[in-house]
Amino acid sequence: MKLRLCCAAVLLASLAAPAQTVSGSFEEDLREFVQTPAVPGYEQELAAKIASRLAAFKPKTDEMANVVVTVGSGSPHRLIVAPMDEPGYVVSGITEDGYLRLQRLPQGGALPLFNELYSAQPVKVQAGGTWINGAVAGLSIHLQPQVQHPPSAADLDNMYVDIGAESEQEARQAGVEVLDPLAIERSFYEMAGGNWTSPAIGDRFGDAILVELLRRLAPEKVHGTLTVAFVAQQWTEARGLLRLIETLKPEELIYVGRLTRRVTSPALAGSPASVSGFSQKPGAGVVIGTADPNAELSGFAAELQQLASQNNISFHADASAPLAPVARGGTLTLPSRTVHLAVATAWPSTPAEWVDAHDLNDLASLLESYVQGQGQASKIEIGTAQPLAEPKLPTRPATAPGNEAILKTLIETYGVSGGHETNVREAIANLLPSWAKPQVDKSGNLILRWGGAANRPRVLVVAHQDEIGFEVHAVLPDGKLELQTKGGGVPAYFMGHAAFVHSGNGIHPGVLELPEGWEGADFKWPRGPRTVFRVDVGAHNPDQVAQLGIQAGDFVTIPKKYHKLVGMKASARAFDDRVGCAALVSAVWALGQNLQNRNVTFVWSTSEELGLFGAMDVAKQLAAEGRAPEYVFAVDTFVSSDSPLESKRFAEAILGRGFVVRAVDNSNIVPHELVKKLLAMARNNRIFAQYGVTGGGNDGSAFLQYGSTDVALGWPLRYSHSPGEVIDTRDLDALARIITVAAKSW
Repeated sequence: MKLRLCCAAVLLASLAAPAQTVSGSFEEDLREFVQTPAVPGYEQELAAKIASRLAAFKPKTDEMANVVVTVGSGSPHRLIVAPMDEPGYVVSGITEDGYLRLQRLPQGGALPLFNELYSAQPVKVQAGGTWINGAVAGLSIHLQPQVQHPPSAADLDNMYVDIGAESEQEARQAGVEVLDPLAIERSFYEMAGGNWTSPAIGDRFGDAILVELLRRLAPEKVHGTLTVAFVAQQWTEARGLLRLIETLKPEELIYVGRLTRRVTSPALAGSPASVSGFSQKPGAGVVIGTADPNAELSGFAAELQQLASQNNISFHADASAPLAPVARGGTLTLPSRTVHLAVATAWPSTPAEWVDAHDLNDLASLLESYVQGQGQASKIEIGTAQPLAEPKLPTRPATAPGNEAILKTLIETYGVSGGHETNVREAIANLLPSWAKPQVDKSGNLILRWGGAANRPRVLVVAHQDEIGFEVHAVLPDGKLELQTKGGGVPAYFMGHAAFVHSGNGIHPGVLELPEGWEGADFKWPRGPRTVFRVDVGAHNPDQVAQLGIQAGDFVTIPKKYHKLVGMKASARAFDDRVGCAALVSAVWALGQNLQNRNVTFVWSTSEELGLFGAMDVAKQLAAEGRAPEYVFAVDTFVSSDSPLESKRFAEAILGRGFVVRAVDNSNIVPHELVKKLLAMARNNRIFAQYGVTGGGNDGSAFLQYGSTDVALGWPLRYSHSPGEVIDTRDLDALARIITVAAKSW
C-alpha cells in the first residue's frame, strides 16, 4: 500500500507540471538577473522576474520578496535556496544643492574597497519605481597637486551622488526620496575561455542555477518534497533564509551562493585585515564552503562529494562564513544536513568580479543528479566569445545635427591617446557638412581651413581627439596583458572594473586587475608612473591571446556610455575633450563654407594627453611655413571645483553658467585684456560666460614659442578623467557659439 501511495504521489507531481516548464537559457537568465539591481530589502523587481520565469510552477512570493516553488510532497523535505540580494546603498539624505547622501547595505561586514570602487562611477537610483542615472562624485586628478589632504573615498562621509539636480527640490521632483536604493551600473560581458563578468555575478549565479535546475526537472523523479527558493536579505543577517527555515522546517538544506569572508575576531568585524581570503580560483569546479577547508568532509557534504566524483565533477572545499548568524531575539538551528555550494569568483564583491561558466555547468549538473538521481546530466551551453564590434561611424548628415547628438556620437566612439584616435577622427569628419574637406597630417591631426586673407589675423582653434586609456605593452606567460598608461587617472577609477581590449578584429572584454594586497586593511593604492596595470581577458597563455587576435600595441579602455541626468546635465567618460571636439563641429556648421575675408583654421589634434604632441607638430609645421597663427583658441576642459569634494579656493566655475575663459592654468596665462575682450564679445552676443584659474595644460601652449597668443577656452567639468564625468549641455551650446563668434570677428 505504501508503495502505491508513493507512486501515486509521484504521478500527481508529474501531472502538476509539464515536461518543459521554463523557457529561455541559462545565459539569458544570468544576464538578466545580474543586470537587475537588488540591494537588500529591495529585491522585488528581481523576484518578479524570477517568478515570471517559473510561472508554470505557480511560485509563491511573500512580503519579504522570497520566491518559493514546491514540487512533490511528503518526506524527505529538501530545501535548495539561492540569495537574490547584492551589496549596495540606500539614499540616506538629500543636500540643499541636490546631491544624494548614502548608507551602505549591509551596514557592516567585510567588503574590501567597496566604497572606493564606486567612486566616480556611473550608478542607477530607483526613483519612484524608475531607475535613473547618476554618478558618484570623485576627485578630479587635475586639481589634486594643489591639495595636501584630499578626502578619502573609503569614507562614506565623502560619498555623494550627482544626478544632475541643482537643489533638493529638483532631486525630489525627479522622484528621488530618502530610502531609495542605489547600485553601480552594470553590463554582462563574455570573456574568452567561457568566463563571464559583471558586478554582482557572484550574487546571482545561484539564482540562475536554480532556475536551470527547474528547467531540467522531471517531477516524476522527485522523491518527497522539493522546495526551491530565492531568498531576500541574505547580506543583512540572512533574514529571508531564516524565515524559510523557521516556516518550512526542512530536513535537508543546500544553499547555492557565493562564499563569504570569515571575520576571525568580533572586535575586528568589518575590517579587511580580520578576514580570510579564498583559496579556490575560477576553474576549480564545485566549491563547498566550510569552517575548516583542510578538514575531511563528513555527513551530507561527503555524500555530495561522492556524488560529484561519480559524475566526474571537480569538488573542492574552501573557507566561508556561516550561512546565518545567531537569530536576533532567539536561536535558530539550521538542519543537521546543511551544505553550502558555490563556485569560485575572481575579485569577489568588486565590479570586476567574474566566474567560469564551466564551473556553473558542474554545479548545475551536481544539483540535477542530487534531485533526480544519476543519469546523463544536461549541459549549459557555453559558446565561444566573439569580439564585440566597435561602435558604428556616423553617416554624414544633410543638415546640422544638434550639439548633444554630436557629443553623444563622439563620446561613444573610442580613441586612446598615442596613435589610436582613428575612429574618433573619422567620426568627426563624418559629422561635418558635405562641403568640408578636412586634411589629415602625418600625426593624425584633422585640419580644416577657411580663407587665407593676408590682411586678417591668423586664427587657429584646436580641440583634442584623444582620451586617456592604456596600450598593451606585453603578453605575460599566464595570458594576462601588461599595460602602459596613456594619460593620467586615479587607479581606483579603473582597476577592479571591466575593460575593453581593442584589437584588429574587434573589442575583447576583460577586467583590470586590482593590485596585490587589495583585501588588506593596510592597502594603499599605487601612485605614479610605475603603477602596474594588468588586464585579464580570460586567456591562460600567450598562444590563447594570439588566437584571440590581441597583440602588443592594441589599446585598452574602460567601457563608456552617454547618460542623460536631471535637467540639462549628462554623465560619461571622455568629455575631455569630446565636448571641445563637438563644439568645433557645431561651429563649422554655423560658420558655413564661405567665411569671407578671414584666415581661420580648425584643428582636432592627437596625443594631447601624452604631452600635446599633435598640437606641437601642427605648430612646428605652420611656423616652418611662415603661417604661425597669431591667436590660438585652445578648447579644452575647465576642471571645476563645482563638486562637494573639492576646495572652492580655485577652479570654481559653475556647471550650467556658460563657457569658461581658461585664464590661468599650468601651461598658460591669457593676457588680461584679451580675457576682458572675450567676455565683452560674449556679453554682446548674449552668451553665458565665466572665467577663472584651473589645473592642467592646453594645446595652445604648444604654439607660444612661435609667437602665438594662447586664448584658452573651456567648459566646467566635474570629476575629470573618470568614468563618471558630469557636464551641463548648456555650456556646450555656449562654447560652440563663442567659437563661432570669435572665428567670424576676432
